[in-house]
Amino acid sequence: MTKQHDIDVLIVGAGPSGSTLAADLLRRGLRVRLVDKAPHAFKGSRAKGLQPRTQEVFEDLGVLGEAFAEGGPYPLAGFHLGPITIPWRMQKQSKVMPAVPYPNILLIAQHRTDAILHRLLVRLGLRIEFDTALVSFEQDAYGVTATLSSGETVTSRYLIGADGGSSTIRKAAGIRFVGETDNSDRTLIIDGTIDELSRNRWHMWPRTYGKSVGACPLPNSNQFQVMIRLNADESSDLDEAAMADQFKTLTGYHLHDITWTSVFRPNVRLVENYRVGGVFLIGDAAHVHTPAGAQGLNTGVQDAYNLGWKLGQVIAGAPDCLLDSYQAERQPIAARVLGKSSELYSGLDKHRLSSLKRGDEERQLLISYYAGPLAHIDTPATKTLKAGDRAPDATCTGSDGVQRLFDVLQGPHFTLLAFGTNASLALSELTWPTSGAQLRSYSVVTGNQADENCLHDTTGKLASIYGISCDTLVLIRPDGYIGSIITTDWLTAFDNIAKMITPPLTSTAHMV
Repeated sequence: MTKQHDIDVLIVGAGPSGSTLAADLLRRGLRVRLVDKAPHAFKGSRAKGLQPRTQEVFEDLGVLGEAFAEGGPYPLAGFHLGPITIPWRMQKQSKVMPAVPYPNILLIAQHRTDAILHRLLVRLGLRIEFDTALVSFEQDAYGVTATLSSGETVTSRYLIGADGGSSTIRKAAGIRFVGETDNSDRTLIIDGTIDELSRNRWHMWPRTYGKSVGACPLPNSNQFQVMIRLNADESSDLDEAAMADQFKTLTGYHLHDITWTSVFRPNVRLVENYRVGGVFLIGDAAHVHTPAGAQGLNTGVQDAYNLGWKLGQVIAGAPDCLLDSYQAERQPIAARVLGKSSELYSGLDKHRLSSLKRGDEERQLLISYYAGPLAHIDTPATKTLKAGDRAPDATCTGSDGVQRLFDVLQGPHFTLLAFGTNASLALSELTWPTSGAQLRSYSVVTGNQADENCLHDTTGKLASIYGISCDTLVLIRPDGYIGSIITTDWLTAFDNIAKMITPPLTSTAHMV
């Protein structure tokens, strides 16, 4: 018995995580609705850093150019110690490399990131339903039935909680949110204009009248994001005149034209379960962080990127257990991120300059799902990569103007690279189902073959970056991670991984 659903997926929460997931599902041809209880899109700067790995996700979605146009590089910090200002580089500036095209964090106000994703959703044909809350839901073996604040009842295969740290869906599902909140530690965050303060520094007053104050210039605007650490017994007066007076007293500068304010309390929490039946949690609904290291938004976007292709495959008929790999892969990442951001935040509390430094771990390029359910520890590896690792970029040439491997990977499909004669010959023996995500296969060659299914690695950079030392098949997942590395027994090894991530083969399956 099957049940007819109104839609495939109902997503609650139109922030970066929910919007990223909606975009990924829409490009897979799924029926999606995206609702948000807020009357309009978020208006503040809050999470303002896009890490390199998130930039790669945005490139895959086709919106990285917009992010670059609206964002900018992180400025030097400037510590104001009385009459002296000391410059300090918080972010290590890394060089662009063939394997890492976007090595540095991008400074961009969250409301701009949201707007970029929302414009993408419009282009994909989706209208975000603001001023619409989820009131309740029930689920059974066939799906989820949700009641909205409009009174409408919606049936879907899956329900996604992308509704933030106070998630209604998490609470209704009875999922524990383990951790702590320090209500005595509060920071006032303000978006506003500051007269006569230079915009080439992230200004910091570490000890002014016993307080810590910061002002970060927001790109492509005349605004700063202002942060004032409040004392434990201090009230948070959000009157614009009161905030301007306080900032003037603390720094000597005039703050005005305030457009957004918030009082932040550091939460460090992680859910026990990312999934209960047909209900999933992503982003802040699953994990909340301190602001140090610009990790929260980025981790949420990558939750969505990990879950999207798995939902698409299971809806197409892949084994349901594929969805269990979402928690298995993402929960350890969130736990590690929580620990790192808490460590940095604790260091800031103690005025350690080292805690302002950001490096490779914060860039999130070293995240790996190795040894997880889809990347077993006993699978082959190359000299540089294991199954579950991020698939690096590399220079190569191909049909239709392809100049980089990321050009080949862009889209909702799987990619199979065949290095060497025997691996290329094996392609004709492999099969792939016609339902679900497409598989695109390429032979990597060093000559000048004029085949549209060839990638030309005339410089050897692609083989070098991928650590190829023998005939090898490399399967790359739609989220840009290595799905499998095969060096022998091509057909059996390929079928084994395909059975885990695709619908069953039928008579209509096609040869790779």
